[in-house]
Amino acid sequence: MLLEGKVAIVTGAATRRGIGRATVLAMAREGASILVADKNQEGAEVGVAEVRALGGAAQAIQVDVTREEDTRRMAEEAIDAFGQIDILANCAGITRATPVHQISVEEWDLILNVDLKGVFLCTRAVLPHMMEQRYGRIVSISSVSGKQGGGVFGSAHYCVAKAGVAGFTKAVAKQMGAYGITANSVAPGLIDTDITVGLADEETRTRSFAKSLEGIVLGRLGTAGDVAELITFLASDRASYITGEDVDINGGLHID
Repeated sequence: MLLEGKVAIVTGAATRRGIGRATVLAMAREGASILVADKNQEGAEVGVAEVRALGGAAQAIQVDVTREEDTRRMAEEAIDAFGQIDILANCAGITRATPVHQISVEEWDLILNVDLKGVFLCTRAVLPHMMEQRYGRIVSISSVSGKQGGGVFGSAHYCVAKAGVAGFTKAVAKQMGAYGITANSVAPGLIDTDITVGLADEETRTRSFAKSLEGIVLGRLGTAGDVAELITFLASDRASYITGEDVDINGGLHID
């Protein structure tokens, strides 16, 4: 198994059809012990139950990734529960389909705080532990929107946050490589998740998806499982010589 003996923290793992939950299950199947972190405690507990049903070890924690004290407590909880932190998967994120001229300051701050500041705070919280053991794998979710200036539903604030995640990841990779820590991000295209489904009414969503499918070379939407498998690979030692990359996973929607 790729992650046998490893301990992973996965944020944003409460949503049943989300990338975070899929990552929890993918890593558990590869032998990792998981701290399932989310603002939604009940949803995180469901994730734990699913891991245990697979025969794996997991524990839930309620975390608001925008709060420094919560992210510090998250790292401490992982150490208390499992004795180490080997992997951080930054999967917590939100978006809004608001046109740029209608974005309020409050909404701008909300998206940037969750999607970018949250990645910073969670990463900073685990780094001292990874630096001490001279080993770590950090994988964060960026987006094709950060490369294209938008997607089907991601607006300007989301684009800025996700481009920031890619840039932050590169900085972490450069500064932490000497400690045996790799940092990479993954840039999904249009993924069929509960968050995507909830962003628009059915008619708008169907029309937008159909238009997007015309530009996807592989002719289908991505799944949370598709992204989770890539995250799991980057968190494994098979990817030990990959760092500072923003890896596309979009079915050919964006090829650079």
